[in-house]
Amino acid sequence: MPVDSPMVGDQPLDLVPGETHDDLAEPVAASRSQRLFLSWMTSILLNIVILGLFVEYSDSFIIDSFTIVIFTAFVLKALLSITLAVEHQVRNFFWRREGLAFRAAGILAAWAILFGSKFVILEAVNFIFREHVEIEGFIALIVLVITMIVVEWTAEAIYKRLAAIRLGNS
Repeated sequence: MPVDSPMVGDQPLDLVPGETHDDLAEPVAASRSQRLFLSWMTSILLNIVILGLFVEYSDSFIIDSFTIVIFTAFVLKALLSITLAVEHQVRNFFWRREGLAFRAAGILAAWAILFGSKFVILEAVNFIFREHVEIEGFIALIVLVITMIVVEWTAEAIYKRLAAIRLGNS
């Protein structure tokens, strides 16, 4: 059944020149590169918003300009991605082994990486941006990072839910 295109005056509104809304009825498979790009772009844009709100509503965050907020969001996304990749590798190393001791060691190692990485992130931001970015305190950074992760996971969950609804798997 064709999808009616919305109209602007007497002309159909197409999202891309030459594309109709009928074209959107079929799911399109995205490449790994496209998915990675979309993930990073979405995360960085969300991080820009989150950083902006933290700067505006918290005395623990001072960033000189919006341009620095954008660069800081990118750096934080990169550092968090590296941290999570290392944490997953270490945790999986221990979890592939037999026994409760290896499981416990995996949990402890993952926690140590996640906790310790915040110091590395704080120092990296201080080193890269110097006096242009001030994050006052370790707790403030933890709250910022947790907020970024939760918002990213929430956006991803909404995205997946919308895909399930579109495919009729609600």
